Amino acid sequence: MIYIDKNESPIPALSKSEIAEVINYTDFRVYPETQYNDFLKAYADFYNLNTNQVLAANGSDEWIQKCMLALPEGPVLTLSPDFVMYTEFARQTERDIEYVSCDQDFRFSLEAILNRIDDVQPAFFIMSVPHNPTGEQYPFNFLKAISDKMKALGGYFVIDEAYIEFGEPIEVALEDHIIVMKTLSKAFALAGLRIGVVISTPKTIQLLNRFAHPYPMSTLSLTLAETLFKDTKRVMNLIAEQRYLCRKLNDIFKPYHSNDLKVIPSKANFVFTYGPKARSLGEYVMEHGFKPRIYDEPELNEAVRYSIATDQELDQLSQIIKEWSEQNDLS
Repeated sequence: MIYIDKNESPIPALSKSEIAEVINYTDFRVYPETQYNDFLKAYADFYNLNTNQVLAANGSDEWIQKCMLALPEGPVLTLSPDFVMYTEFARQTERDIEYVSCDQDFRFSLEAILNRIDDVQPAFFIMSVPHNPTGEQYPFNFLKAISDKMKALGGYFVIDEAYIEFGEPIEVALEDHIIVMKTLSKAFALAGLRIGVVISTPKTIQLLNRFAHPYPMSTLSLTLAETLFKDTKRVMNLIAEQRYLCRKLNDIFKPYHSNDLKVIPSKANFVFTYGPKARSLGEYVMEHGFKPRIYDEPELNEAVRYSIATDQELDQLSQIIKEWSEQNDLS
């Protein structure tokens, strides 16, 4: 089975020999204090940031949890649907959570979001950009309006950029009320290392760091991640290769967009499909060796999401979808 259900990278960031070399020279006897700082330096340099603007933790999940714990009291507001862990960590931390509903095509209007902010008066608003699960990236003016609204309210705007390397850079300026979450799990192909990064102003970084662990990640994870980010050319090539696979995946689905199978153009490393025949296609694809994301949630019962795969695997997927479309009059 080829798994295309978790939005993971189909290509590695580092070779097995490079990983073995890092393991060979890494000293596991001591705590990873210097390795943590070294990774932050390499990561900050890659994004032209200062090290006092970034922190790392055990995946983006930990940063979602810390936002729930560290930010001021009050409800959190998010989109429905969006990343399920926003709801899960609100539940775990007993923070009230409210939602902005999408339209029938899984889109969100700016007016609806701003109105819900007025209604809910949230302590913070969190959303994925590009959006998960649809892959849509909302424009600068859209995000700026939300940022301005939350700033006027005295709340925070948390932008989850898990997939931003596949989309377009966001130019919303960092201010005290802006928190940006990033991950090494997607474009950087290091999901198994479990490293998430948060970016903000030094003042807000200190606020989030109130719940810091003494040594939040392992020496090996930090050293491997530092090895990657110190090689800027390699990182850019890795992202470029995956962006190519993203375009290829989008192109595979373009001929089949119809009332029965709707496809949202994606700025992420997956394609989101919905409609009366979307689940039929998803089940056919699974029967033929690929596992897409078929949802259990009621609001997504006619939706299926497909992550990128290798070039050769995408050729196979394309043929499977073509065969299904011919059997269902969608060619």
